Amino acid sequence: MLTLSETWMDLFGLTGLFNPTALIIGGALGWYADRAKKLWIAGFAAAALSLMVETALSFTGMPVWSQHNAGPLAMFPFRFVGGLVASAIIFMIAKRVKKA
Repeated sequence: MLTLSETWMDLFGLTGLFNPTALIIGGALGWYADRAKKLWIAGFAAAALSLMVETALSFTGMPVWSQHNAGPLAMFPFRFVGGLVASAIIFMIAKRVKKA
């Protein structure tokens, strides 16, 4: 069983805040967003879809790359913030690229 500090490391690490799946989904949705208000939706979708992908992979029996003991309800807010930040950064980049 993990201690409290190890759980926090999971939440702030690659399984939570810096989850690659959530960052990729958030970035892709940020690229196609036409208004800044839609970034909240992109962050929510990134968190939800990354948890769904991870759950689907675990049901198939394939090895999941992120092993953690924190539950999905604990992971969701951290992945939401990660996806939101990624979508905001990509949104600003896309805005400059499309403007030029």
